Amino acid sequence: MKILVIGGSGQVGKGVCEKLEIMGNEVIVGAPSAGIDILTGEGLKEALDGTEIVIDLSNSKSPDDQIALDFFRTAAKHLIGAEKLAHIKHHLVLSIVGTDRAQHIGYLQAKKYQEDALVESGIPYTIIRSTQFHEHIGTIIAVQGEGRNVHVSTIDYQPIALQDVVNYVVRFALEQPKNKIVEIAGPDRGLMSDFVESYLKAKGEDKVVVSNQDDKYMFQSISKSGLVPSGEFYPGKIRFDDWKRT
Repeated sequence: MKILVIGGSGQVGKGVCEKLEIMGNEVIVGAPSAGIDILTGEGLKEALDGTEIVIDLSNSKSPDDQIALDFFRTAAKHLIGAEKLAHIKHHLVLSIVGTDRAQHIGYLQAKKYQEDALVESGIPYTIIRSTQFHEHIGTIIAVQGEGRNVHVSTIDYQPIALQDVVNYVVRFALEQPKNKIVEIAGPDRGLMSDFVESYLKAKGEDKVVVSNQDDKYMFQSISKSGLVPSGEFYPGKIRFDDWKRT
């Protein structure tokens, strides 16, 4: 099949494109560097010609509230409009677990807009909400660190390995549209502070976790279980303890 992967040059996108190509599909990398720009609409008509599936892994360059909202609004307008003309059979979006439960956060308002625009478009769809990636833990340490101390809340955390995300995106994209939201998460759930402390010890880093009960993530207020699935989910296969040793 011919598949357009918006954001195909990104962290998840590269893995998705590679896996799809190995499986024998014709993959179009949707990125400005490849002449396809969802913010201007450039190249979309040509890229969608003969395309059956669109995988949307796009992301705003900034998590700033207004920048993110402007990005997803503009992207949805161009992408959905072009897809309707091309009669796309399946549109898959990668989103975030807890999006609907943390609408006080501007970036998640923008992601919810992206989800809703697709649902209301009439295009057959699947929305995958994922928990944070294992690979994101380095960002937590960098952003929430202060000298040797890393300030981390004792909120629930259930990260998933990037490779598991890639595998689920490919799997669901090639299946029939579910026309609903599905969630994916790692096989291990615990406190975010414990995950960070475990990672630092495994890597031998000279840093100390200072846990707190502020219920914050990247300085944003979040409910105690706001980052983990509240119901059924598809589990990843790669355990955090195995991943951190790589």
